[in-house]
Formats: sequence, C-alpha cells, structure tokens
Amino acid sequence: MSLFLATFIPGMILLVLGVPLLAGNSGFAAALRAMPRSPTAAYIFFGGGAAWFLYALWHLSPADFGEYRLWLFAGFGFVAVMAFKSVPDFLAVRGLCTLVLMGAMPLLDAAYMEYDKPQRLLMVSLVYAALTLAIWLSAQPWRLRDFIGWLYARPIRARGLGAGLLGYGLLLAIAAFTY
Repeated sequence: MSLFLATFIPGMILLVLGVPLLAGNSGFAAALRAMPRSPTAAYIFFGGGAAWFLYALWHLSPADFGEYRLWLFAGFGFVAVMAFKSVPDFLAVRGLCTLVLMGAMPLLDAAYMEYDKPQRLLMVSLVYAALTLAIWLSAQPWRLRDFIGWLYARPIRARGLGAGLLGYGLLLAIAAFTY
C-alpha cells in the first residue's frame, strides 16, 4: 500500500463517520446505539475480522510458525465459530477491534522509514490511538455502549465529536496529497 492510500483511506473513514455525527442524523444515531449488541453487526465485523486473521494465519512464513499454520488455522477458526455461540454479547465491538488491529499493519508499514515526510505522523498518530482504543475496547467492550450512551445524552457532544472527526479527516485527506 502506498503512503498516499495509507493516509487517504483513514481520512475518508473519518469523514464518513464525522458527517452524520455533525449533521445529527437520527438513523445513524439509532444504528450506532444498536451496533454493540447487534447480531448483524457481529456477523459483519467479527466475521470480517476473523476471515482477515485466518487469511493472515494461512499465509504465515516458515519463520513465523508457518509449518503449524494448518493447526493454527483450525484452532482459531474453531474459536471464531464458537464465539458466535458462546459469547455473542458485544461480539460486534470485538470484531471491530479485530479489524482495527488487522488494518493497522498495512497502514504503519506504508509509513515505515519515510522520515523525509513528516506529515505521515498525522496518520501514524491516529493509527496508534486507534490501536490503543481497540486493545482497551476488546477487553472491555461494554465501554463502547456506555460511551455511545454518554455521547447522545446531549446533542452537542455528538456534533462536537463529528466536527473533530470531520476536521481531522479533512486534514488527513489534504496531507495525503502532499507526498
């Protein structure tokens, strides 16, 4: 992945999340409130995260336990399938965290050793903040539900977060074109 795409894609994601928050879209608010315990969101996010993780496992090199990849694939595949039956609560949040964790590597790889482009740090800082949040939320997924409840307790909070996401997304999108 190029550094342009690694910066532009997170910028667009922030724009897509920021616009409905800033606009106060009630449909987006309802979907966001339902997401942490939604079975549909669990199938999309956790299924996507598990598939991406299993794909990465399948393509391990011999230096990275590649000779055991069939066993690892079967074991983690079994755990992923059983998660839908055994721990369905907040599975969508854990799946979203898995997607963030898996998505961070190509973004950070694109910025690796690009010391002559200091604007890359705008993207790298966002990715590390997202990684920190993903690790914390994967251990305590109910915190996202609590945050969403707090966010919509007063409309100004959601609009403020939307404005912040929109502004940082625009900053990233503009920075992508400076490489």
